[in-house]
Amino acid sequence: MTPRTPRIAIIGAGPGGLTCARVLQRNGVPVTVFDHDASADARPQGGTLGLPVTIAQEALRAAGLYEEFAALACPEGQEVRLLDHTATVLFHHVPAPAPGETGRPETGRPETGRPETGRPEADRSATDRSATDRSEIDRAALRRLLLDSLAPDTVRWRSYLRTLHPLGDGRHQAEFDDGHTEAFDLVIGADGTWSRVRPMLSDAAPHYTGVTFVESGFEDADTRHPEVARLVGGGSMRAESAAQGLLARRDGRGRIRLYAAFRGSQDWALDAGVRKEDTEAVRAVLLDRFADWDERLLTLLRDNDGGFVNRPLFALPVPHLWTHTPGLTLLGDAAHLMSPFTGRGADLAMLDGAELGGALTGHGDPDEAVRAYETAMLPRAAEAAEADARALADALAPDAPRGSLRHLRAAFGDPRP
Repeated sequence: MTPRTPRIAIIGAGPGGLTCARVLQRNGVPVTVFDHDASADARPQGGTLGLPVTIAQEALRAAGLYEEFAALACPEGQEVRLLDHTATVLFHHVPAPAPGETGRPETGRPETGRPETGRPEADRSATDRSATDRSEIDRAALRRLLLDSLAPDTVRWRSYLRTLHPLGDGRHQAEFDDGHTEAFDLVIGADGTWSRVRPMLSDAAPHYTGVTFVESGFEDADTRHPEVARLVGGGSMRAESAAQGLLARRDGRGRIRLYAAFRGSQDWALDAGVRKEDTEAVRAVLLDRFADWDERLLTLLRDNDGGFVNRPLFALPVPHLWTHTPGLTLLGDAAHLMSPFTGRGADLAMLDGAELGGALTGHGDPDEAVRAYETAMLPRAAEAAEADARALADALAPDAPRGSLRHLRAAFGDPRP
């Protein structure tokens, strides 16, 4: 670092921002994290989070937290099923068994016909996960792991960034909603979809993709919802047809998370004359949308536990680029917001944070460190965002599930004779 250690602010205490802060502190660089939440536990963090093993290793080893992460995480179910609206199985990937396991196929194979009635398969041993495997961890547990690794008072809660004022020489004055101001040599925007730092670097704003996910779930699925558990299997299940889909996956702790996906207005509930908070009215609208689907698939909409959560999908333009500006940079969704379809948001954010923290501790000039980080991060993010956009478009295309079937055969092989 420079003779005068720069003052660094991270805006946002999500996985990416906290990973960056941990790497910096681990290397003796002071940093302050600002977050608008009232506390670490002020709001639910969501369910479990799937992280690719190789990326989790890279980011969390850089943070010195991989062993702690491994103790909290478990292998994510790797079985993959693709169905059409008649519940016919078009593709079924079953992961190869770990050494010593028997009675399971050595390779996945596509099948046709109805879903099996057997119980979901056990996860593979953690010692035999491939580079494409994923570990899952509760989001709240991951956040707590990262927070507990930081020095006391690193995170300042109830601190919503209102604006940034350039001071010259790369320094910026941050103004917060409680009226207090502080000057920093580097401000890192890790503040997600509606980043307050991004407008200082880019005119790009998140746009509605035209796709909405309506989320619901099933608790203790194997015991309380055995038919749903059998339909979904031991990993993920997607049923697609004519620009609509039902996307389900096991979410740890016996839970199955479901998304009813469709193209349409962001105001679909208003257009239908219902309130999003009215569970039975929303259920009726969804059942009408999927009216010609097989009854076993409609069970996913009829029998869920709890209500529905509306999740319109937003994304930044691809590629999202900006001219390097001394004293500012972005990571995670602030830099490369994409839909959650391929599940890349959190792992890319953590990798961003680890690489930015490493660059800042490995370069004598912080500005050159940020340049090096952006040079590597931006094309990687663009590639991931393009892949996500293609996969989402194919899954909800008029001829779906043809595109998804093509993607799955490319990813897992096509063992048809």
